[in-house]
Amino acid sequence: MKNNSIPPYKKKDKYVSFEARFTAQHRHQLSIKEECGVFGISDNKDAAALTALGLHALQHRGQEGCGIVTYDNVNFHLERRLGLVGDNFTKSQTLEKLSGSMAIGHNRYSTSGRDTMRNVQPFYADLHGGGVSIAHNGNLTNAIMLRESLVKDGAIFHTTSDTETIVQLIARSKKNMIVEKIIDALWQIQGGYALTMLSNEMLIGIRDPFGIRPLILGKLDHSYILASETCALDIIGAEYVRDIENGEIVIIEKGKLKSIKPFPIRAKRPDVFEYIYFARPDSLLEGQCAYEYRKNLGEQLAKECGVRPDVVVPVPDSGVPAALGYSQAAGIHFELGLIRNHYVGRTFIQPSQNIRSLGVKLKLNANKSSIKDKVVVLIDDSLVRGTTCHKIIKTLYHAGAKEVHVRIASPEIKFPDFYGVDTPTKKELLAANKSNEEICEYIGAKSLKFLSLDGLYKAMGHEKRSAESPQFTDHHFTGDYPVKPLDHLNDDKITQLSLLSLASNQ
Repeated sequence: MKNNSIPPYKKKDKYVSFEARFTAQHRHQLSIKEECGVFGISDNKDAAALTALGLHALQHRGQEGCGIVTYDNVNFHLERRLGLVGDNFTKSQTLEKLSGSMAIGHNRYSTSGRDTMRNVQPFYADLHGGGVSIAHNGNLTNAIMLRESLVKDGAIFHTTSDTETIVQLIARSKKNMIVEKIIDALWQIQGGYALTMLSNEMLIGIRDPFGIRPLILGKLDHSYILASETCALDIIGAEYVRDIENGEIVIIEKGKLKSIKPFPIRAKRPDVFEYIYFARPDSLLEGQCAYEYRKNLGEQLAKECGVRPDVVVPVPDSGVPAALGYSQAAGIHFELGLIRNHYVGRTFIQPSQNIRSLGVKLKLNANKSSIKDKVVVLIDDSLVRGTTCHKIIKTLYHAGAKEVHVRIASPEIKFPDFYGVDTPTKKELLAANKSNEEICEYIGAKSLKFLSLDGLYKAMGHEKRSAESPQFTDHHFTGDYPVKPLDHLNDDKITQLSLLSLASNQ
């Protein structure tokens, strides 16, 4: 059998550590990636097919791998694949293997790396008292500490995912009932997470104490549904019931729902990037579509740092709603000055350096008729490393733009993430190391402005950010981590953890 574990490799005749191996393998992971998507359904004869549809709606949250687990009152059935849901779970023979009326599913976010089939979720394990399967969106901030302790105690890990740590903790709990075992495990983990779990008798949904990662409850006739976003309900005709509350565990058993809250009450702090970028535009967040929040961000951006260009051009697709808001607030024409090729995947053939140097043109090309001889304001949702932005600006000038001004519908990203989002290390975040003027020169823009932090909160419906009790998890901009990364505390170690978090959920 092929050994999929990552072996240590030699450097100057010394074996390199676990953390350093991930640092070397993932140094190229230098942009924000989507999170994972989870879905679960109970008491439905079409559980597998509906889960596949739900995952299809959540495809934007992860494109590397997908999986579904079902339970038929006797056996668990597991199918996991690399690639997209539509390429793997539309064939009848695949879904026919997944019998049962309860199911959970998972989309893994896109990364580049070696064979990662072993890390595709959901995970399944036979435990004392019965089988359990788990799908996880998020990241643990004490994963290294827990893993090292478990390995010293004799645990054998088969993946590089922190999700397996949760499974190991549940398996080692001395409690009798499965829910008690889960709670016992949850008391030991820290971070941002949303979990769907399947046992012999119940479907379980869990959201972390701060509500950093999203999880919602829906219903289709008598079937309860758990999902990362409401768009997964829409595709199957289900109704939105409510958000799972922060620190809440919902247990669905024999058609009935039970809610427990075993953790101390904390103020809810959802990740603000769900509003800015991650959630699909038609998904509801606090009763309002993500699309509307993003238009509000663009409108506030126009008020704060307006420029009088000839046209407003979005970076597609994520910058479109903000650009529309900017255009409407400023009274300036909106134009699709960049056209996106939606059919370029991560495996696109790049046979030579010549072809690789085409860079952004593989995905974006200038619409010359809308920008030639025009002063352009280019709108995007965020600016991370600036490499793509630099290429886009160069493309616009090459197509005849007179001037290109850049406006970003969020504040400067200065800090990495540890809650399940792929971000570069602090050393590689452009705004953490350069002034606004230096960034502007680096990307080649005529001018550059970011939305202010208070402007961000105002666009979200708050007067301003409360320093004492922030309404969102906004550590990307402020460095205010609601759950501290306990594995590493100084800057060098935080950089190391940031790279290791890229391997979690792989």
